[in-house]
Amino acid sequence: MQQKKIPMRRCSGCGENKPKRELIRVVRTPEGSVELDLTGKKNGRGAYICRSAECLKKAEKAKRFDRAFETSVPPEVYEALRGELTALE
Repeated sequence: MQQKKIPMRRCSGCGENKPKRELIRVVRTPEGSVELDLTGKKNGRGAYICRSAECLKKAEKAKRFDRAFETSVPPEVYEALRGELTALE
């Protein structure tokens, strides 16, 4: 029996490749809003981040989400991410 392939994604903070299930997806919807996608199934352009505040800090400082989504990400999105990360820890 063939083993199931695990989808890998790169963290926007540390740049490490990790299994998709271990990461949190941030999505830019077709309408242009940037939001958290905890289901991993929302429509739009996705970027991933580790479940650590350190990686979020790195991604925010280097404006990696801005680059991934080709738009400026509002500070409220980073606040929502921080809140989500503290809830998960």
